[in-house]
Amino acid sequence: MLKFEPQEIWIDRDCQSTAMVSRLKTTLPHVPLKVVEQGHEGVSLTASPAVNFAAAKKRLYVAKHKGEFLKKCPGSDGQVCCNYFVINFASNCPMDCSYCYLQEYLAHNPALKVFANVDDLLAEADELLNKHRRYFFRIGTGEITDSLVLDPYIGFTREVVPFFADQPNVLLELKTKSNCVEDLLTLDPKDRIVVSWSLNPQTVIDAEEHGTASLFERLQAARLCQDAGYRLGFHFDPMIEYPDWRREYEELVDQLFATVDWRRISWLSMGVLRNTPGLKRAMRERLPRTRLLAAEQVPNSDGKLRYFQPLRIEMYRNMLGWIRRIAPTVKVYLCMESRHVWEQVFGYAPSCEKELGAQLDPHV
Repeated sequence: MLKFEPQEIWIDRDCQSTAMVSRLKTTLPHVPLKVVEQGHEGVSLTASPAVNFAAAKKRLYVAKHKGEFLKKCPGSDGQVCCNYFVINFASNCPMDCSYCYLQEYLAHNPALKVFANVDDLLAEADELLNKHRRYFFRIGTGEITDSLVLDPYIGFTREVVPFFADQPNVLLELKTKSNCVEDLLTLDPKDRIVVSWSLNPQTVIDAEEHGTASLFERLQAARLCQDAGYRLGFHFDPMIEYPDWRREYEELVDQLFATVDWRRISWLSMGVLRNTPGLKRAMRERLPRTRLLAAEQVPNSDGKLRYFQPLRIEMYRNMLGWIRRIAPTVKVYLCMESRHVWEQVFGYAPSCEKELGAQLDPHV
């Protein structure tokens, strides 16, 4: 993939002396840098949300996060949740996937923003983990950004991986569609860091996942991380229905297991394309040629639009069968799906989010 480079960098005045800004000056010395007053993100909201969202991806804004860094994953009403915590160390993403929910979620706050006060993040995590020593945490960093695409410039993993690698009651998951793993390969994960990739057939990547690494690049990066001692995770999400989906998703599973050792995989997840009416409006304005707008979807109990239930069940059952043929005991779960769908695919459904979270504990 072509590494993203911002056209300019804006820095809050109180971030000038941070380690992140020092690294940005070293890694992007040719990119214009401007010091601004706090909160001046430089994103005009006078144009349409679609125009604003696209424009915001061209400028990197460095600020300090004022609230809590860690929170429970909001999940989705009426769907089984996996008892996940998230760290929002950045906001928005320089990649541009057609289906990205950030087009709606960040429509009125679209700045591509990174938070420089990583020391506050680590202090907050340290307090949480020490307060609940008997509780096993799964914490991820890819809810409203990509975990690694900016890492060559901001050095986020250099600060967080050593900390989380030394914690006995947590796995940190770094989710990405990039192949930006250079810094990770210099660090010791101590079996506490999961690097995970969202995977789709190359057909889908070419059509809908703009600015991301190719399937080959993602799998090769996963192999490098595996060889460096990292746990792996993979998310077949969103799975997309199209005429040749069965053959290409089966080939995708075969490619995955031909590249990495499935015994180093902590978990696999599956989820289908899901939208909201607002997201479809944003897609229609920004990306009117995407075939995803023609998807036949129906509202679910959480207000999201999904494929008809029989199709979802068929897609999941096929994927599970292809996975189990090679990796009989790897942990697999559904993302944002109903108990009924779980029962139709796996023959059971977790009774609560804590049960599913416990099942994904690698020590169980």
